[in-house]
Parts: sequence; structure tokens; C-alpha cells
Amino acid sequence: MQITRIGSQPSRKGPDDYFSGTVRVDPLFQAPEPARVGGASVTFEPGARTAWHTHPLGQTLIVTAGCGWAQREGGPIEEIRPGDVVWFPPGVKHWHGATPTTAMTHVAIQETLDGKNVDWLEKVSDAQYRK
Repeated sequence: MQITRIGSQPSRKGPDDYFSGTVRVDPLFQAPEPARVGGASVTFEPGARTAWHTHPLGQTLIVTAGCGWAQREGGPIEEIRPGDVVWFPPGVKHWHGATPTTAMTHVAIQETLDGKNVDWLEKVSDAQYRK
């Protein structure tokens, strides 16, 4: 058994290359091999969001606070709220973040394949975000 105590892993700023706006990433866990699952709590201030991206084995989001938006390529922007669970299948291009007026926090869970758990793409433009 392993217990990771709250505050034992430092928060970090979401990198500007992959996020727009103010984003805080709090690592939660990275299971040791042969397991490949990891997770983080991610907080988006109003207007903040990820860039477009995909995950080789998919991604699960569990919204824990606030109000956010999520969109898969070609689909509508969907509102997400605390208690909602969002699943993006492997290879599906998508983004997620806060609404323009409300912060949002979610737990993001994804698996690693061949040393990679995400493929970052272009940023979501203001026009795409406000659509």
C-alpha cells in the first residue's frame, strides 16, 4: 500500500504551450509499472482552457467544482458541472476548460502507451472557444 499525502507533491502552472489562461495542475498519482494509469487535479480560472489534444488510450475527466466546457472535434461545446464524468476515446481530438465567467476543476485520468499519455496539438482560438 502507498499513501500519498495531500501537499506532498507541488502544484505547477499549466504550461503556456498547452494551455490558454491561468491553469494549475496538482499531481495526484502515477501508478508504478506494470500499471500505466495516472491522474491530476486541474483547475482552470475563468476563460482558461487546454489546447486541442488527443490521448493514445483515452481520457476520463471527473468534474469536482465550478462550471466548464468540453468539446470533441466536430461536436458541439458541452457544459460540464460537478459530478459529471466525461470520457474521450483514444485518439479523439478535444479540449476542455472553464467557461468565460466561472472557474472549473476536474480530475483528469489517462494511461501511458509507449511512454506517452497525451499528444498536444494547436491552441483553441478565441473564436473556437466563444463559438
